[in-house]
Amino acid sequence: MKSPEERSFDKVAQKVLKKAEQDKVETVWDRREAMRSCSFGEAGTCCRICTMGPCRINPKDPEGGKGICGATAEVIAMRNLARMVAAGTAAHSDHGRDIAKALRLISLGQLPGYGILDQWKLTELALELEIELNNKPTEKIAEEVSSWALSEFGNQEGELTFLKRAPKPRQEIWHKLGIAPRGIDREVVETLHRTTMGVDQDFESIWLQALRTSLADGWGGSMIATELSDVILRTPQPLRSQVNLGVLEEKLVNILIHGHEPLLSDAIARVAREEEIVKYAREKGASGVNVAGICCTGNEVLMRQGVPIAGNHLHQELAIITGAVEAMVVDVQCVMMSLAEVAKCYHTLIITTSPKAKIPGATHIEFDEHRVMEVAREIVKKAIDNFPNRDTKKVNIPEGKMDLVAGFSHETIKYMLGGFYRASYRPLNDAIIWGRIKGVVGIVGCNNCRIPQDKSIVSMTEELIANDILVVHTGCSAIASAKAGLLIPEAAEKAGKGLREICEAVGIPPVLHMGSCVDNSRILVAGCEMVREGGIGKDISELPIAGVAAEWMSEKAEAIGHYFVASGVNVFLGIPHPISGSPKASKLVYEEAEKMLGAKFYYEEDSAILTSKIIDLINNKREFLQITKKPERVLYDMAMRRELPTE
Repeated sequence: MKSPEERSFDKVAQKVLKKAEQDKVETVWDRREAMRSCSFGEAGTCCRICTMGPCRINPKDPEGGKGICGATAEVIAMRNLARMVAAGTAAHSDHGRDIAKALRLISLGQLPGYGILDQWKLTELALELEIELNNKPTEKIAEEVSSWALSEFGNQEGELTFLKRAPKPRQEIWHKLGIAPRGIDREVVETLHRTTMGVDQDFESIWLQALRTSLADGWGGSMIATELSDVILRTPQPLRSQVNLGVLEEKLVNILIHGHEPLLSDAIARVAREEEIVKYAREKGASGVNVAGICCTGNEVLMRQGVPIAGNHLHQELAIITGAVEAMVVDVQCVMMSLAEVAKCYHTLIITTSPKAKIPGATHIEFDEHRVMEVAREIVKKAIDNFPNRDTKKVNIPEGKMDLVAGFSHETIKYMLGGFYRASYRPLNDAIIWGRIKGVVGIVGCNNCRIPQDKSIVSMTEELIANDILVVHTGCSAIASAKAGLLIPEAAEKAGKGLREICEAVGIPPVLHMGSCVDNSRILVAGCEMVREGGIGKDISELPIAGVAAEWMSEKAEAIGHYFVASGVNVFLGIPHPISGSPKASKLVYEEAEKMLGAKFYYEEDSAILTSKIIDLINNKREFLQITKKPERVLYDMAMRRELPTE
């Protein structure tokens, strides 16, 4: 059995892992070590699509091997990969659909407790969609925007609207390859159809459809979720909060919100501050109510309300093991079924809220859009009622929490760089051209118990900023760096001289928290803005940028990685695609993709080597753009000015 230090890089998590051993509570790491890995599954050469099998192709078979239907290793591996992309796209896009439905209910006055908190963004979005304003009331504009958003899911022909945000050269690549998505649901369905037994049996054709489906996520479902969440809940702005299990409070009722859909969690955070609720908690012996987040629901509420974060994906069991959590309220995605079993050892209530996601042994209080505040109060009161059941002998909240600054939306970055009237990415582009910032890297994705929690994310982030590379984070990776103290302005001391100067001048950390996992779409928009400003490339693929998923584990991460590569961003993986059993599929994804898309995937187990490759890529991009040296400052006289070209 691995020690707590081998399981997690986070010292606070290590303390709770030791408590789990003492309490004899099984965690995700225990189950991982007890699990016998399937070499065929890891290689992607296990097929269960029909019942003639299951079929397994030995990756070491010199003849290549075939399934019962004749399917080769590359077809089996690529079908499995494409289905992961489709599942990830479905998860993110279902989130977007629910947000679009919520906006429609708000426009009709049927979602009490919610309104339009960012009318400016709603107006900007309506203008982009060419919706006639004509002094229409806000509710009418919201209704038309929501109708457009919902139509993007069911479109059968044409292209998704947000594809127009991409640079023209990128759109031309999509058209040439035939991977511009039509409707979000259509691409998911077609991927599942193509990969069923006896349909598409050309592994390159299957991969192109996987790319098309992923684009329906990045430029469709996820982007819709981000844009409309900003409209309803307001566009994030920088704020301070705290992170790690130390945010739990011994004298307060602790409620953890976990999952990915923000509407109910947002309401719970607001309800917990109501005078009536605080009074009710005091009657039960507590001093008040403390709401903290886990995973991306936590990120959503952190970005807008400053609610502290208790941890990322692999913290969810550990939070319960502290013995101080009255209720963990979960919705969808990344929620472990083990939570109900762990909770049996303590007093914690596991409360499921989504009609799509129920857990045996949990209490189900269903989210109802028409009575959201009422449901939120019911949940909070149930948690308060559970406070007297806390066993003080089992409570051990570890010392250790860290300050963080979050809330760096695309709009906020533009504002901080240029102010209200001159909001622009020009200062960022200039900093890159002059070499103060070498490039920008987005580190996104999950934790994976196959490797030490947070270690790769933190070590890579520190090395990149030390080399004057600005890092942007979303999802669980943002929480990892926050716990390590990298999301505060003082972290600029760890940055290279050029990046440190920029951070001090603008007043930002060297690592920017841009939101939840659906908010990776903010990074796409930022890339488009950088191209539009000019000077560092005509397409996203020419920018000195890269994407990283150092500890990914979810099908959603496959969708994200694919839409980044399809958009022209090289993606570096610390966990490989499950396609190693097919040399042909691996060659396509890790090598040949670059000729098609101007970007490809990289895989390297050693995070130090992976970081070195990222830095080399950034430097090569700079060399291609001919910005490796600082331009000399020249004082022009009148004669020299007359010789300057007029166009």
